Amino acid sequence: MKNIDSPVVAVLKKIIQFEKTAENPVFIQISQQIINAIQRGILLKGAALPGTRILSQALHIHRNTVVAVYEELASQGWVEIIPNKGTYVLIPELKTASIKAIHESKNTDNEYAKTTGFTFQTSFHLASTDEHNNASLSINDGQPDLRLHPIHQFSKWYSASMKRKNLITKWNKTTSYSNFEVQLANYLNATRGFKINPNNIMNTRSTEMSLYIISQLLLKKDDLVLVGDLSNYASNMIFQEVGAKIKTIKTDDFGLNIEQIKNLCKKEKIRSIYVCSNRHYPTTNSLSPERRLQLLELANQYKFAIIEDDFDYDFQFEGTAKLPLACSDINGQVIYLGKLGQSLFPSFQTGFVVAPENLILEAKNYLQILDKQGDLIQEQMLSELIYEGEIHRLIKKNILIYEKRLKFLCQLLNLHFKDTITYKKPNGGLAIWLEFTQKISLIKLAEEALKLDLHLPKKILYQDKNVCAIRFGYGQLNEEELEVAIQKLKEAYAKALK
Repeated sequence: MKNIDSPVVAVLKKIIQFEKTAENPVFIQISQQIINAIQRGILLKGAALPGTRILSQALHIHRNTVVAVYEELASQGWVEIIPNKGTYVLIPELKTASIKAIHESKNTDNEYAKTTGFTFQTSFHLASTDEHNNASLSINDGQPDLRLHPIHQFSKWYSASMKRKNLITKWNKTTSYSNFEVQLANYLNATRGFKINPNNIMNTRSTEMSLYIISQLLLKKDDLVLVGDLSNYASNMIFQEVGAKIKTIKTDDFGLNIEQIKNLCKKEKIRSIYVCSNRHYPTTNSLSPERRLQLLELANQYKFAIIEDDFDYDFQFEGTAKLPLACSDINGQVIYLGKLGQSLFPSFQTGFVVAPENLILEAKNYLQILDKQGDLIQEQMLSELIYEGEIHRLIKKNILIYEKRLKFLCQLLNLHFKDTITYKKPNGGLAIWLEFTQKISLIKLAEEALKLDLHLPKKILYQDKNVCAIRFGYGQLNEEELEVAIQKLKEAYAKALK
C-alpha cells in the first residue's frame, strides 16, 4: 500500500529546497524556509511538525540534519520541542495551545510577495523612459561612447588612489570643503571663466541628482517654471515631481523667445527658467549673446532663478564653447549645473553645482541625506587627473574622434536622405536634430526600424502638429555602425511612408 504524506509533510516537501554546495549549511537553509512558512501563515501556530525520522526520509537528508533544524528553530523561539510528544510551532503567549491543522487556503508557493500589503503614492512623472530590446544597434539622445574609456590607465589610477596612505585620514576628516572641490574650482575657473572658490561648489553623482536637490530647495507646489517648447524630458520630470507648474516658451534658431518670457513676467510670478548653456536640448540651437544678456536682466528685475544646464560643454568642435551665463551673473540669479569626466566611464563621472555660497551650504544639507558617503576614491582620482592635466588630454583626444564621426554622419545623411530631411550641423555635442520634410508617424518609423534590428527609443522622437523630428545621438556609434544605422533608418523610413 502506498504511503500518503501527512498535510504538514506534503507542505514541507513542496516549500523546502536546498543546495548541499551552498555557502550556508543545509540545516540553516531548511530552518530559514520553515521560519518563512511560519511567518506567512503556511504553518500555523500550534501545528505539529513531523518527527525527525519522517522528515529526514521525506527530504532525503540525514536524521541528524533534521535534529539540527529543529534545535535551530527552538533556539530562535519558533518551535517548542516537548520530549516524548513532538515539535510544535510555538505560540509564545499560549504554549499549551492545542495542535492545529495546516491552513489549506494559504498559498504554499515559496515566493516573495509581488505587491505590498499597504497603499502608497505612485508617481506618473517618474515613470521610467528606459526601453528594453535586443536590437544590435540603438540610437540614444547623445551619450558618449563608453568604449573610448581608457580602461587600463584607469585601473592603474584607481588602484593608486586606493593605496594612498592618507585616504582613511581624509575619510574621517570633516571640513567645509574637500580637496576635490578645490581642484574642481580651479578647473572651472580656468576652463569656463569663473571666479569661484570651493564654497561655491557642490559635487554630486549626476546632473539629475544636482537638479533634484536644487528643485527641492527652490520650488514649491504650483511654482511656475519656464522651459523650451521642446525641452529636456528628464528635467521636466523632476520639476513636475516637486509639484511645479511647467509653461513652455517658444524656441527658434536663437534659443528661447525672450519677448514671450518678458510678457509672462508682467502677468505671472515666475520662479525659475531652465536653459541649456551651449546647445538647447533637444534641438542643439544656441541661445544668442543678445538674448543671454536680456535673460539676465529679466532675472534680476523679476527675481527669478535661472537654472543653467551645461550638459555638453566638453564636446565643442568649432570655435570655443560659450561661457556660462553664471560667469556674467553679479546678482546671484544663476544656478549652474555641469558634468565632469564625460569622456570617462559613468562611474567615474560626477555632476556639480555652482551657485552662491548660501545656496550651496543648504544644498549640501540635502546631499548629506541622499549621499552622505559620497565616493572619496573617485574624488581622489579625479583631483589628480585635473591637477596632472589628464582630464584635458582625454577630452581633446575624444573630441577629435567625435568630430570625425559627426562629419561622417552628415555625409551619410546627404547621401541617403537628401531632400527628405533637414538638419543643421551643430558646433558641438553628441547629437544632431533631424527634421523630416514630409510628416510621417515616428512611432511607425521606430517599429519598422526595430524589425531591421535598429532601436529608436521613444525619448528621441518628437512629434506634434508642427514637429516631426529625431534627436539622433551619434556619439556611441563608430563609422561602420553609423553607416549601417543610417541605411536601416532609410529602409525603415521608406516602409513608414507606405
